[in-house]
Amino acid sequence: MGVLQYIRSIPIGYSEVIYKGEKYGVTRAEFNKGNSIKLYAEELGGKDFISLNYYITSLSESLKPCETSMTKF
Repeated sequence: MGVLQYIRSIPIGYSEVIYKGEKYGVTRAEFNKGNSIKLYAEELGGKDFISLNYYITSLSESLKPCETSMTKF
């Protein structure tokens, strides 16, 4: 599964997922008819978080981490 397919498999709004064996609360929002996606996940009971924006244009797709290391992806 590619990154975009994985991001889109997370429901819009709030949900909970397991990432690397830990439970995270995730919020996903879409803008610009689904061509801009914002995702924020916070470890429940921990200190870790993941924050990113994903942009889709007619020429390319790009993942832009927000205060998150690319090594998490």
